[in-house]
Amino acid sequence: MAVKIIKDKCKGCTKCVQECPFDAITMIDKIANIGAKCTNCGTCVDVCPFGAIESVVEEKKGEVDISLYHDVWVFIEQRHGVLANVSLELLGEGKRLANEIGCKLAAVLCGENADAIVEEIFEYGADQVYYANAPELENYTTDAYTKVIYEAILKYKPEVFLLGATHVGRDLGPCLAVQCGTGLTADCTKLEIDPEDKKLQQTRPAFGGNLMATILIPKHRPQMSTVRPGVMDKPTRVIGKRGELINLDVNLKAGDIRMKVLDFVRELGEKVSLTDAKIIVSGGRGLGTGGHTPEEGFALLKQLADRLEGVVAASRAAVDAGWIDHTYQIGQTGTTVKPTVYFAVGISGAIQHLSGMQNSGYIVAINKNENAPIFEVADYGIVGDLYKVIPEILEALG
Repeated sequence: MAVKIIKDKCKGCTKCVQECPFDAITMIDKIANIGAKCTNCGTCVDVCPFGAIESVVEEKKGEVDISLYHDVWVFIEQRHGVLANVSLELLGEGKRLANEIGCKLAAVLCGENADAIVEEIFEYGADQVYYANAPELENYTTDAYTKVIYEAILKYKPEVFLLGATHVGRDLGPCLAVQCGTGLTADCTKLEIDPEDKKLQQTRPAFGGNLMATILIPKHRPQMSTVRPGVMDKPTRVIGKRGELINLDVNLKAGDIRMKVLDFVRELGEKVSLTDAKIIVSGGRGLGTGGHTPEEGFALLKQLADRLEGVVAASRAAVDAGWIDHTYQIGQTGTTVKPTVYFAVGISGAIQHLSGMQNSGYIVAINKNENAPIFEVADYGIVGDLYKVIPEILEALG
């Protein structure tokens, strides 16, 4: 059995919302909506004074009518009026997917007085922007963003929902998936549309990065994915482009938000911005060979990175050895990057590492082993001792 709302009878009294022991009912446009938390206990049926909720036989438990769902949605992540790079990348990828499906690209924006961002989103390709504007949404909180976006999903029914695999996206995505009763594929590095049935094919690393798995969500909607920053291409901005703005109702009450933001820390310690870097100098296991210590190796890499106004990074082998923090790691289990120039120093070129940097503009490999796999993807290869090669590069740079 399952419970069903009879919309014509619902008066929006909220009694069912108040009495539901599982917080499974929300009000949208003064009509009760039953969410994925529902256990079909029947409490709402008993308390409704208007007979607007009834028990029905559930023919396809856990499934939805997927024909009701349409369009590709992208969650827009922003900090104090500045769009995150991953949101721009998702707009580009979302537009490509929407074109293949034959539907619209929509963006979901939560914030306070973020009208300027709305114009920017349209210029980066969105056909529609669903905009939730409220003081409670100025800073991200799990409860507020989940409630507002979940209610929008219930009302407008997107077919695909994409989020960045950032701290925010990795927190928000699972919460929305649970509420919607759908699946979520995390840390995707590739998205494709099946040409036959238009389902979303979501590819991500599996088994510690040793293979790539393609995942489908055939019977539930929306099809949800978090996508790694730095993987997709940003779209070209078209100044003056406009679309349809849809203002979302924000019905947040006292007690809905269990978290309070006390302060916003912009930077703590040394900043590692691998996804934004134009030049990356990355070190691997080879830094600890030839009688040299890893500390000496990374100090040398930092000299080169500083000279080129770039940043230092590392392979998984260097991170696993404890030579450098995980925040510097490039690869399937680290960060995916696409800089203008990527130096692979003392890195053999395992597939796990290559998948995180092989789309770089130019790849420069420095390795003692002339048969190292890294040379197969490198634009420029130098066979030699990095402790001799890099000082010569520094000298040549002046």
